Amino acid sequence: MALVWLVQRHTGDAGLVDVAWAGSVGALALAYCWHGAGLPERRLLAGLLGGLWSCRLALYLFCDRIRAAAEDGRYQMLRHNWGDRAPLYFFLFFQVQALLVVAFALPFLLVAHNPSPLSIWDGLGAAIFAVALLGESLADRQLARFRRDPHNRGHTCASGLWRYSRHPNYFFEWLHWWAYVPMAAYSVWGLASLAAPAAMLYLLFFVTGIPYTEKQALRSRGEDYRAYQRRTSAFVPWFPRKERP
Repeated sequence: MALVWLVQRHTGDAGLVDVAWAGSVGALALAYCWHGAGLPERRLLAGLLGGLWSCRLALYLFCDRIRAAAEDGRYQMLRHNWGDRAPLYFFLFFQVQALLVVAFALPFLLVAHNPSPLSIWDGLGAAIFAVALLGESLADRQLARFRRDPHNRGHTCASGLWRYSRHPNYFFEWLHWWAYVPMAAYSVWGLASLAAPAAMLYLLFFVTGIPYTEKQALRSRGEDYRAYQRRTSAFVPWFPRKERP
């Protein structure tokens, strides 16, 4: 992350940290599954799931943010708020991301040391992963298609999954971390796998997820986004509320 910080000092785009975070968690997951002492079949399954998740997310973030014309709005806001201290604060922020890499790779460590035979719990984990990956990929694709249409500029995407949740991509990302909980169930410290979905929920609601995203949306889309907030669930997909006349 220190090297990534140096690169963003040159490019002026802190969004690279998101790509590095996704890739680093996946790399650590593969390392844990390769060297783990648990059931080889489960280690292979967990490594495949973690690697697939990491590759998809890192590639999407690279195409969506690094190849974009401007730095992601969240980091622009941080850069503006931090002023002259931005280089130092970004360095500290990147180091926090390094710690989060270790924290979010914990479920893979637990799964990699689960010695029990394959069971329905592993199937449940794989099913949760499939739903989460499909949902997040679909949400990202729907938003990208909406943004490509110049007629949608200044408007809010409220079609597809975005009709039922203001942040379906965040919801399915959070759901993804539940996939490893049943797979780690019979590991010695299996309950510690609950820390990943809990931490992801906290980050999304109180740190760099929903708060900054919605603040940026209100600043750029105003009343159009306020109306969207009034009728659409913030997180868990649900039927939109009818607006009062």
